[in-house]
Amino acid sequence: MKVLYVCHRFPFPPKRGGKIRPFNMIRHLSASGHQVTVCSLARSPEEAEEGQGIAPHCARFEVAQVADPLQTLRMVARLPLRTPSSMGFFYSPSLRQRVRRLLNAEKWDLIFVHCSSVAQYVEDVRDVPKILDFGDMDSQKWLEYANYKPFPLSLGYRLEGNKMLAAEKRLARLFDLCTATTRAEWQTLEGYGTGVASDWFPNGVDGDFFCPVDEPYDPQTLSFIGRMDYYPNQECMKRFCAQIWPALKARRPLLKLLIVGADPSPEMRQLAQLPGVTVTGSVADVRPFIRQSALMVAPLNIARGTQNKILEAMAMGVPVVTSRVAAGGVDAESVKHFLVADTPEEYSAAILRILDDPGERQRLALAGRQRMLSNHAWPHSMARLDRIIDRCITNFREGKGTIA
Repeated sequence: MKVLYVCHRFPFPPKRGGKIRPFNMIRHLSASGHQVTVCSLARSPEEAEEGQGIAPHCARFEVAQVADPLQTLRMVARLPLRTPSSMGFFYSPSLRQRVRRLLNAEKWDLIFVHCSSVAQYVEDVRDVPKILDFGDMDSQKWLEYANYKPFPLSLGYRLEGNKMLAAEKRLARLFDLCTATTRAEWQTLEGYGTGVASDWFPNGVDGDFFCPVDEPYDPQTLSFIGRMDYYPNQECMKRFCAQIWPALKARRPLLKLLIVGADPSPEMRQLAQLPGVTVTGSVADVRPFIRQSALMVAPLNIARGTQNKILEAMAMGVPVVTSRVAAGGVDAESVKHFLVADTPEEYSAAILRILDDPGERQRLALAGRQRMLSNHAWPHSMARLDRIIDRCITNFREGKGTIA
């Protein structure tokens, strides 16, 4: 098949959540013999240059470079409109022209879009079967932000969330099949009642790259991994350090916490002033930091879809203590494969349960990795994707797809 693949962030190198999922799809489709043309955005010359590395994994690619000041203006211009500001942030006239040229010049067997914010480039195409992979339902994330941000920011996020919700419902009706990352996100999508076929397939993890090593861990070290310019990560670590860390330090004075992730805000850097806390900033490889930890914490209150950091830690045989909402994006069972907590008391108890019992840590390490290899390996996820694509094309040929 000839596949036109459109995504919101250029999917190489696959170092962050918004790039990992599309890259693995593109690589899989190409390895399966399909000719994949990738169309996406880069936000700096450096990102565009790095993106050249995708060449071995696709037939060709088109990258449109955008500048964030202009993209911000495009967001602001949409504030009085029904169109979500997110659509402006991911809009490029250059990319639109390139996509139009490809559509007009060639015959395509499938259009695959990752992220609703770039569905705008192909929403009017009717003669090619189309799949929209929402990944996460962004409207729900913005509406959740509104519960944590002060006024008037809360009002802005609520407005954007409601505009995005309407856009998601409208766009879903313009595609032949829509997908999400987790069963919970899929149920949200189904709840829109669009009448369009839908399904879900999970994020995976590379179990060979994220694997255990035969080296001792530090029984006095906890870790948190994630971009520290991302609000859900900032919110959870600020809360963790204020509400949970003091009690843990009182019980274990030598305990250390590593906060590992790129671009920490000034507020996040200030956390390093707390006893035992280190804020690393960007690192070349997160694996050594995770592997040296007795466990990884993921106490996110705002978590849509799958947290790749959880999959990666479990694949490396490092136990995870996470929030109930973040656990919902992982195909694993609480207590059996990882520990789930909600209150500060529950977090402290779960963390100390692992720290105080090396046997329990070993049990969770083995069970967690095995679960990742069986339920979150990319081949498992891509097999689901293949069935979804077959279903979409069959429905399109039989006239059971788009109802718009």
